[in-house]
Amino acid sequence: MIPQARAQILTLSNPNTVAARIVINAPASKIFQLLANPRAHASFDGSGTIEKNVSGPERLFLGAKFVMAMRIKVPYRITNTVVAFEEEKKIAWCHLMKWTWSYELSDLGNSTTQVTEIFDASCIPSLSRWWLKKTDSLARNPKWMAKSLVALKAVCES
Repeated sequence: MIPQARAQILTLSNPNTVAARIVINAPASKIFQLLANPRAHASFDGSGTIEKNVSGPERLFLGAKFVMAMRIKVPYRITNTVVAFEEEKKIAWCHLMKWTWSYELSDLGNSTTQVTEIFDASCIPSLSRWWLKKTDSLARNPKWMAKSLVALKAVCES
């Protein structure tokens, strides 16, 4: 029996930032290609909230905007802007509420990569803080992130 992959939920000192990490048996270049393709995000979404990419470039870049059709209880669309982009190392985006989703990749050698997904809500406006509390996002996001990383691993290792 093959053991099921698990992502590690990290304990961070900032209460408004959560993260999860996994090791993927694939080169950083392959993983980054998926992360930089907004049309691929639904294929490894562990939250079940991404319905599809609505618009945006085929491959993201610093400053790129892309729109996703989402559903958390009700359907909505969200416009994201890429705020960090370092080829094969880091990609991050934020939207209207100003929290940031990022992926950091560390090449471990032998075509193995450590991937850390981070949800950072440390520098957001008060309305966004209210929404985070109302939706319990900081409590549920680590589990969703861990599921996303396991799905990303499965896609990249297949």
